[in-house]
Amino acid sequence: MPVTATAETSLRTARGPRLGVVHLLRLRKRPIEHNDFLRATYGDVVRLHVFGTTLYAAYGLDAAEQVLINRERIFANGPAWSHFIGPFFRRGLMLLDFDEHLHHRRILQHAFTNDALRRYHAVMVPHIRSGLAAWESVPQPRMHQLFKELTLDLALETFVGVDLTRAEQDRINQAFIDAVRAGTSIVRKPVPGTPWARGLAARKVLEEFFFTHLPEKRRRGGDDLFAQLCIARSEEGDEFSDEDIVNHMIFLLMAAHDTSTITMSAMAYFLARHPEWQEAAREESIAAGTVDYDGVLGLDLLDRVMKESMRLCSPVPSLPRVAVRETSLNGHRIPAGAFVAVSPYYNHHDPAYWPDPTRFDPDRFSPERREDHSHRMAFEPFGGGVHKCIGMHFAGVQVRAIFHELLRSYRWSVPAGYEWPLDLAALPFPRDRLPVRLERIDS
Repeated sequence: MPVTATAETSLRTARGPRLGVVHLLRLRKRPIEHNDFLRATYGDVVRLHVFGTTLYAAYGLDAAEQVLINRERIFANGPAWSHFIGPFFRRGLMLLDFDEHLHHRRILQHAFTNDALRRYHAVMVPHIRSGLAAWESVPQPRMHQLFKELTLDLALETFVGVDLTRAEQDRINQAFIDAVRAGTSIVRKPVPGTPWARGLAARKVLEEFFFTHLPEKRRRGGDDLFAQLCIARSEEGDEFSDEDIVNHMIFLLMAAHDTSTITMSAMAYFLARHPEWQEAAREESIAAGTVDYDGVLGLDLLDRVMKESMRLCSPVPSLPRVAVRETSLNGHRIPAGAFVAVSPYYNHHDPAYWPDPTRFDPDRFSPERREDHSHRMAFEPFGGGVHKCIGMHFAGVQVRAIFHELLRSYRWSVPAGYEWPLDLAALPFPRDRLPVRLERIDS
């Protein structure tokens, strides 16, 4: 809420650790434990120095609701994300705010209707099956890498609708990786050889790719997202410029590619660690057989596995905002222009709302328990408020469709006692790319 004169004297000044590098290293290795330590030591708002700026980490679901629902329009998305990824994903939907964001979102929504999702699903399924069939010949399968390649192929098919050689797909894939990684670069200038410089070069690759294919897409149309953005209109008849389309395509393809890869890697990891859940999910998919769009949404156990995996490993672990004017949060003064961050990753492990929070238990989401209903912000892997991920339903359809086919085609396992080395420097990923033993089955 905004700061008033009567409340000003009662507000506290946030404190935090001085050693930013040590803090970051501890966060990367043991994020929940170190955040618990920070919260217990400094309170529900902790002042940190991260990536060249001061950031206020806000703990608790009430704070998350204040920041993400943002009823007072105090917290802006654009300047926060622009600081980290702006040069690489500029003018994407997540980097816009308030009326401009709403205007673009209304046009974009045309590409994510139920009818559009049905068409995307129909396009995806044959490519999912052919992609998974090739996994049988992979000598040392690493699930994260396999998912990354598959989701890029699917995104290029359902989002872009352009046939590419394997070399060109690999080039675009690497460009997205470089652009995402650049956001956490310590050196934030185009020094040759640094992640920042590679990210800027990657942006040019992506721009050239989309601008090259855009004229043909405008002429011929199609059922893919690229074509849909070319014809999308708001109720008032507004449409996107070529630059708008390229900006949104770069951002949406990145979002669909990376967050789905993370979600499926987490699902594969937890199902490998808990084979009883894997077998139960497999039985559901085998019993369902070949399913259409509505059928894949009806796979109840698979849905619960997906949600529990996203709870334990939030695809976007931290959501930054910038306060456009002075305000208060959890009893602390937040100055105008300050960065504020809410962490779904941390909040999804809060024992006050998620009993035994580190345990993999998909039944948390069963109708009898519904732990995700314990608070409005208890489960927010896609964010909240007006900036809630516009592609969340597409992501859910894609993940379910892939795992439905995967469960009917393979069984996978990891050695007893294996724990994935999760890297949380940017978006979470296993540093070893999740090696598994993959066994083909006949469903």
